[in-house]
Amino acid sequence: MLWYMKTKTTIHTDQGEMHRSGRAGWLRAAVLGSDDAIVSTASLMIGVAASSAPMGAILVAGAAGLVAGSMSMAVGEYVSVSSQHDAEKADVEREKRGLTGQPQAELQELAGIYVQRGIDKDLAMKVAEQLSAHDRLGAHMLDELRIDQTSLARPMQAAWISAVSFAFFSLVPIMALLIAPAKLRILVIAVLSLVCLAALGALGGYLGGAPLGRASLRVTFGGALAMSVTAVIGKILGVSVG
Repeated sequence: MLWYMKTKTTIHTDQGEMHRSGRAGWLRAAVLGSDDAIVSTASLMIGVAASSAPMGAILVAGAAGLVAGSMSMAVGEYVSVSSQHDAEKADVEREKRGLTGQPQAELQELAGIYVQRGIDKDLAMKVAEQLSAHDRLGAHMLDELRIDQTSLARPMQAAWISAVSFAFFSLVPIMALLIAPAKLRILVIAVLSLVCLAALGALGGYLGGAPLGRASLRVTFGGALAMSVTAVIGKILGVSVG
């Protein structure tokens, strides 16, 4: 029989399996923040560099992208996850009222869920009764609402993780600019950024239990496309304005 050791990040079983779905909240925020930081900051700097702007202007663009992007990611994640949190909270409150006002109907509903999963009707009722005796609200949250109490949406957590990861990884293209020779700025920024994107994609795939190659390739391809488009636009605008 399985036993569960639940934390904020993993669920282990006695067969040695490790399920990673509990990581979804913070992992999504961290991966989104880091990938977006490299893609957007590198693309911005490459676009400015392609317009034949001096190093100072490229550096200012990168720094502005770091600050603006970090704040934008924090606010965006907070608003998004807050909406999810509000929806979960409303569902839980509604369920609490139902358990208080119609406990027997809620018990029948819970048993019906188990019947739909293939459990015998009498056994389903016994399971529902035992789970309700242990944690009535928790049983309904998990099996009826599909809400795990250990992985509820956390707006502040998502906000600060996104902001910190964005700010940190925005330094990759900025550092690339600082070490690159004048004639190789675009190439060095692009190469170092794409290498980091590939590594982050593989890491995200590993943490999420997905194939490393596929996760790495899709992130790298998307980043390369964004940098190419902004480089072309920067070149066109640089020629036309100049």
